Amino acid sequence: MGVVGAGILVVGATGAVGGQAAGQLAGRGAALALAGRDPGRLRERASALGGRPRRSFDAYDLDGCARLAAWAEGELGRLDALVVAVGVAGFGAAAEVSDASAEHLLTVNALAPMAVVRGALDVLSPGGVVAVVTGAIVDRPVRGMADYAAAKTALATWLGVVGREVRRDRIGVMDVRMPHLDTPFAARAAVGTAPALGPGADPVEAVREHLVLPLLDALGR
Repeated sequence: MGVVGAGILVVGATGAVGGQAAGQLAGRGAALALAGRDPGRLRERASALGGRPRRSFDAYDLDGCARLAAWAEGELGRLDALVVAVGVAGFGAAAEVSDASAEHLLTVNALAPMAVVRGALDVLSPGGVVAVVTGAIVDRPVRGMADYAAAKTALATWLGVVGREVRRDRIGVMDVRMPHLDTPFAARAAVGTAPALGPGADPVEAVREHLVLPLLDALGR
């Protein structure tokens, strides 16, 4: 299939990872539709990429999340790939994190991405690809991030099972274990304060290596 002209929906396009993915895929000739939380930033991103179709959404509106793929297919004429880069960080010992904060972390980091993917499974073209960002924390959970790690691990487990379920439908599912990046993501945590995390990877190169190139390879098969 390749990426030139491929219809791709990027969910989380106003964030650091989603924005990088959208820019790199647009530069390679993909036909993009963009979805994000902030309407103003989404408008700017869509305009900067040549006037791409856009739609804002709320992670707590799971039905709305599930409808994003059908909307993108309608805008683009087909949907060959879905990129989901949605999430919010959370810090603090488990005993200090409120139930409301834990629910927020689970909803944004797991339930919303699941809803987006679930809504895309009957919409993607044969040979289509789903690429969802989880994170290295799935492999290396650390103290002070139990609820955040649990949400991302739940998403990763779900993606693994879904990938096996849809293989017969010729849909590929990628769990993108993005490393810690040099972005403001941790500083915008929904709860708690980030510890000293050390230097992060360059987001441009990390998105290219861990997301864009594997996605291109999957679409090329």
